[in-house]
Amino acid sequence: MIEPYESALDGVPGAHPYPRSSRYHDVEIGVHRQPDGTEVRYAKRRLLPPLEDGRSDASHVVGAGERPDQLAQRYFGDPGQWWQLADANPVLDPRELTAGPGRVIGVPLPGGAGEQGRG
Repeated sequence: MIEPYESALDGVPGAHPYPRSSRYHDVEIGVHRQPDGTEVRYAKRRLLPPLEDGRSDASHVVGAGERPDQLAQRYFGDPGQWWQLADANPVLDPRELTAGPGRVIGVPLPGGAGEQGRG
């Protein structure tokens, strides 16, 4: 859990460009210098740790009409954390997670695949 004072750092100019809740928060920021000298900042590639075979912190059976943001709200208390579900399963398009009722998806718990995959 993030302490209230820590989230205040997210708005400090010059601080990391992504909030602590973002999957890109811990990604290294690169700088590309264009021929005219202009610097362009970008987020370097975000790599996920390898998934362990058969590892599942918890699972969820997808119900009709469920969406990744709804599941993120249920399990993490924040709909913006849908990316943790995508990382843990892994899918590129989060809509794949809930495309078919009855699908069983892995749900990372704190310190699980989603937390380790962040950044």
